[in-house]
Amino acid sequence: MSKNVTHAFVEKRVGWLAVLMTIAISIGGLVEITPLVFQKQTNEPVVGLKPYTALEMEGRDIYIREGCSNCHSQMIRPFRSETERYGHYSLAGEHVWERPFLWGSKRTGPDLARVGGRYSDEWHYVHLINPRDVVPESNMPAFPWLAENTLDGELTAKKLEVFRSFGVPYTDEDIAGAKAAVEGKTEMEALIAYLQVLGTGLTQAE
Repeated sequence: MSKNVTHAFVEKRVGWLAVLMTIAISIGGLVEITPLVFQKQTNEPVVGLKPYTALEMEGRDIYIREGCSNCHSQMIRPFRSETERYGHYSLAGEHVWERPFLWGSKRTGPDLARVGGRYSDEWHYVHLINPRDVVPESNMPAFPWLAENTLDGELTAKKLEVFRSFGVPYTDEDIAGAKAAVEGKTEMEALIAYLQVLGTGLTQAE
């Protein structure tokens, strides 16, 4: 059977085409992904990386709840245009404790992978209350309710326990003190605490 005949045979039979496409994609995926499973830099945290505190963990959940990852990515690509604007490209070792990953792909707003420490807590507060007060051209919605809602910490310890089961090195003391660490704090304080830690693990490693 000639090459052209074989090609036509497959193209005219959807079942065969689907099976062969699946095999080709599977092989390609295995070749790309399998080596990463055994590489140290993709499985071990960067030096100096610390688990989120109880307040930062609550802030992360608020970040997810409010859909921040829909408009802001947390993954700087290894291109000059990216690193000059946002900083060092993202490393897998910075995210080994993340569940779920919040890398994102859409940038309605800027990437936040290295936003930690770039602005003051007050700047973030004003920005979240009304973004246009600090960035006039911003189309980001305001989040004034974050300054009014307070945390009770009822589930914070459980969250840390779950993450410890994923391999995050939380101690018994971290878990025992989780509720007290967040109780009475506003959601605004929690979200700002989370934003201020983004990207700082790599800074500590350097």
